[in-house]
Amino acid sequence: MAHPLADVGGAEGSAPGIGVGTWAWGNQLLWGYDPSQDPVLEATFQRAVACGLQMFDTADSYGTGRFNGRSEALLGRFSAALPPQQRDRLCLATKLAPFPWRLGRRGYQRGFAASKQRLGGRIDLVQLHWSTARYAPWQEAPLLEGLADLVEQGEAGALGVSNMGPLRLRAVHRRLAERGVALSSLQVQLSLLAPDPIRPGGVAELCRELGIRLIAYSPLALGLLARPLQAQSWPTGPRGALFRRLGPALVELQAEMGRIAASHAASLSAVALNWCRAHGAMPIPGLRRPDQVDSAAAALTWSLSAEERERLDDLALGLEVGMPANPFQSA
Repeated sequence: MAHPLADVGGAEGSAPGIGVGTWAWGNQLLWGYDPSQDPVLEATFQRAVACGLQMFDTADSYGTGRFNGRSEALLGRFSAALPPQQRDRLCLATKLAPFPWRLGRRGYQRGFAASKQRLGGRIDLVQLHWSTARYAPWQEAPLLEGLADLVEQGEAGALGVSNMGPLRLRAVHRRLAERGVALSSLQVQLSLLAPDPIRPGGVAELCRELGIRLIAYSPLALGLLARPLQAQSWPTGPRGALFRRLGPALVELQAEMGRIAASHAASLSAVALNWCRAHGAMPIPGLRRPDQVDSAAAALTWSLSAEERERLDDLALGLEVGMPANPFQSA
């Protein structure tokens, strides 16, 4: 079987693909999920598969309140309905949260089994959802050893981590390499409004050095990079508050994105996604409707020029505001 992240690219210098994030599937607080949306989500999944988007990322903590685990369950149900040949081409990735009660080398055993059941009996990429190095450093190593055990036993296809900075990433990579287990991927927040990973000495540089595939979550900054500001009605709740705070500072950036989009007959979201790809990262935008899939898939038909990427780099790195950092992100 091919490596489950063979289509991600980036590690060997090839242009990464685009995956699908499923954080919103089951999330009421931020995304207003309701079970009545399930048919649209299934149509979104089917459209993504038809468009060649093969990597789907979820987590055992996705889904709020009584919908906890809903994202995995929906993804498992939708993928099970595919013909076997289509299903076998997918990469189903999940992240396991290092909750305080998950302790020791077998601390993930029950959680992993529950996730695998919800996902229809397969996990192609299992990921540590965040590092505990900042608040419980003694917890992390045994959990990672347990995940490595599961990969060695063939229970999961590959091992990845999420929300780690360069210092922690290098240490984890070295520890796993000593026991002969590859660290396949790192998933971090990366967008034009969260550009820290591409700074000198950042994780993008280290991933290239170590051959780790880089996955970019929130590449559209919760939707803020997807539509022109003047045409946008602010969402309600926490997203709306964030949009109102950041929006006024993004005029110049969005103007440049608009110029690039027009030159490629593309959307703003495609510009944002291709900026991640230009830095060797696979973006996994959250997709909830088939038309959003079409917009994301269209980004695969073109790439930023070196000059376009540099102009966007300068604007992104020069912003005085940006997306809030993940509180669990390690150094």
